[in-house]
Amino acid sequence: MSQRETLLRYSSIIKKLRSAPASLKEIQLHLDNESDLQGYDLNTSARTFQRDLDDIRSLFQIDIRYDFSGKKYQIESAENEEYNERILDAFDTINALHLNEGMSKFLDFEKRRASGLEHFHGILYAIKNRFQLNFAYQSFWQNDAFIRKTNPYLLKEFKGRWYLIAKDLNNEQVKTYALDRFRNLDITKKRFTYPAGLDPREKFKNSFGIINSVEGSVPERIVLSFDAQQGKYVKTQPLHASQKILIDDESEFRIELKVYIAFDLVRELLSYGAALKVIEPQSLVNMIKEEHQAAFGRYL
Repeated sequence: MSQRETLLRYSSIIKKLRSAPASLKEIQLHLDNESDLQGYDLNTSARTFQRDLDDIRSLFQIDIRYDFSGKKYQIESAENEEYNERILDAFDTINALHLNEGMSKFLDFEKRRASGLEHFHGILYAIKNRFQLNFAYQSFWQNDAFIRKTNPYLLKEFKGRWYLIAKDLNNEQVKTYALDRFRNLDITKKRFTYPAGLDPREKFKNSFGIINSVEGSVPERIVLSFDAQQGKYVKTQPLHASQKILIDDESEFRIELKVYIAFDLVRELLSYGAALKVIEPQSLVNMIKEEHQAAFGRYL
């Protein structure tokens, strides 16, 4: 059996058990159907299946256990869920493209490709091994690029773009750098000590996007009222992890968030136009009203 068939079998087992617990016979039937669909032999014996579970645990950190009371296998825990989901999604996409040659006329890819990804592997390597990163960086509000010397901590994605969270060694502040603004990346051999107790993700716990806060600000309770139609989208694609539903009926979808009020959030709220009314706080209400009034003024 080829390595490709083995990986396809792992993926099929995981997807089957993500939908619902299943017995070995149910899993084998699923793999038999997938074999016909994909044109590969994905079938497994009871002995091979036990080895599959060990490999899945090792590759994806997904633990599959047998529930003796229900007499079915189920996913018990999945560490790094978002990471594993992204790997499986990418694998499924590549597999679909590979199996369906000549299908380009049925696919319409987004024309705006993410830039800066040529640096992704090198930056990830530097983060893992704690190597200082130097690069030329030109922000949108600067005319020239400047050399940045940094200790890299985290790669963060937001709206299809990737950002590096790193300590700027010029002023000792943790900053955010867009990968598509990088030039002349230099992975030095100079190691740095990772700050004890630092979790870069915590900086963005109460942020909507990549602007973690305005100096001196605190996360605020924000109440948003969407019309029922727009609310269906916001319900299935929450704006933030703190999102709580306050009203969900045929006329209104109202939610509460606990986030910083920063540029990223304001721009996102403005994008909903008349489908959204900001209820609280009053400072955000005033901000959104002023922006809409300014936009209207451009058409006079």
